[in-house]
Amino acid sequence: MVQGIWWTFVLAVVGAAGRVVVPITVQQTVDTGIMADGGPDAGRITTLVLLSAALLLVAGWCMSLVNIRLIRATEAGLADLRVRAFRHVHDLSTLTQGTERRGGLVSRVTSDVDTISLFVQRGGIILLVSTLQIVVATVLMAVYSWQLTLVVWAVFVPLFFGLRPAQKRVNLAYTAVRARTGALLGAISESVVGAETIRAYGAQARTGRRVDAAIEATRSAMVRSQKLVAIVFSSGVLVANLVVAVVVVVGTYLGVAGDITTGQLLAFLFLVQIFTGPVQQATEILNELQNAVAGWRRVIAILETPVQVVDAGDDAVPSRRGPASVRLEGVRFSYPGGPEVLHGIDLDLPARTRVAVVGRTGSGKTTIAKLVTRLMDPDDGAVRLDGVDLRDVSAAHLRERVVLVPQEGFLFDGTLRENMAYGLADHVPAEDEAELVGRAVAELGLDDWVSGLPRGLDSDVGQRGEALSAGERQLVALARAYLARADLLVLDEATSAVDPATEVRIARALDSLTAGRSTITIAHRLSTAEAADLVVVVDDGHVVEVGAHRELLGLDGVYARMHAAWLAQSR
Repeated sequence: MVQGIWWTFVLAVVGAAGRVVVPITVQQTVDTGIMADGGPDAGRITTLVLLSAALLLVAGWCMSLVNIRLIRATEAGLADLRVRAFRHVHDLSTLTQGTERRGGLVSRVTSDVDTISLFVQRGGIILLVSTLQIVVATVLMAVYSWQLTLVVWAVFVPLFFGLRPAQKRVNLAYTAVRARTGALLGAISESVVGAETIRAYGAQARTGRRVDAAIEATRSAMVRSQKLVAIVFSSGVLVANLVVAVVVVVGTYLGVAGDITTGQLLAFLFLVQIFTGPVQQATEILNELQNAVAGWRRVIAILETPVQVVDAGDDAVPSRRGPASVRLEGVRFSYPGGPEVLHGIDLDLPARTRVAVVGRTGSGKTTIAKLVTRLMDPDDGAVRLDGVDLRDVSAAHLRERVVLVPQEGFLFDGTLRENMAYGLADHVPAEDEAELVGRAVAELGLDDWVSGLPRGLDSDVGQRGEALSAGERQLVALARAYLARADLLVLDEATSAVDPATEVRIARALDSLTAGRSTITIAHRLSTAEAADLVVVVDDGHVVEVGAHRELLGLDGVYARMHAAWLAQSR
């Protein structure tokens, strides 16, 4: 690795040195060829021109190798950075992800890394070569005339010092651009994903104003940054033209005094162009660098965001497969910046038990489900699976044993078979997926539904499953859970969006799905609680009642009142 970097640097030095071949050739041709003592020497002139052409070819070949080597190395590094950022986003808890809009997170992995990539592919190489070019040009200028070299640097040094505060302002401007771009992506993605809701409520104008505001904010940030860039770049051009004029005047006086030859002065003017060219480019590239640095900081910020749900990894405690028991011990939890929503909950859920958790909206029942599936960790207390704290179980093993079936299953663009196969473990061979999915469909009693689709299991579900109804998407979610073969199923009332005809089919499938397994259902309908072995009643962050359906009705407490109200509404 280090040896490769040094080879690249050597090639870059040779390539940069090639830039001064023409000035040296001009000086030698004029002083020793055209103005030779015996008159113009055609042979020497031809030799110098041919030698110059050969050296230019070598320098060009070296620069091509530098470009190829740098692009390969940097793109490999940026690909690794993109993978790490993507992996880290997925490792963050749902709470942390919820603090930033999805478009903003996506922009950090895509456009922000792309910004770095664009700079490295173009600006980074130019910056490296330009720096070497300035050094080589300065050395050769000093050989020809130390006086003119001092004049050149005396003109440019104030520019370098003047650019520093300007570059800081440019950096701040580009940081704002990257932030506005992330917000714009978020606003547009929300409007696309929520198109159906927007049309249903006639909210096109309201949505348009939000998107227009995001576009205007991005435009304003871009214009401000480009204004600063224009000022910086124009300063470089002005100073470059000024230094050429000064060199011509001072060089003429030095020539008259005999301190510099005609060829040396011409070569020096070429060297000034070689010197000022990179300086002008550097002002532009430094602006691109500020944009890349702003993107880099956003990517690093997401990488440095602490992972709240930490995988136990090599320190994990073995957790045996089989029907799972769950115990919550003194569990307390509060969402960031909010009050405590669970207050010291103690709860024992035996293995092979169908548990229904009921309560009013906002009582904390969904929070319990997230803690049991370890989408979040409690602030205090512990959630234990078969007596082992979930924080001591490896993430991979936990996902094998515990599966959450959300209220609205997320479907990926693809076929029905591919979406169901997401429930299979990664180590299942691809050639076995079709057989396993087909078997799951049969065992769940979904054959008639699948056969009624245009292409059966090969039917496309569309983006986010839009080609299926809400109830059909839930069928896919249940099939995934079945294929996962988990020991504990946590269902957030997975049948709440199913139509009556499909509900009968799902009821039979659930019997097969939950047979021999522990299940915890966040029940929004008390018919689910009636069929459960154990009902847990949550009220204002406290577990107030635990028992069988009939037992709780006899207590005439919170559950009995909820059940009576539900029956009254059902009539």
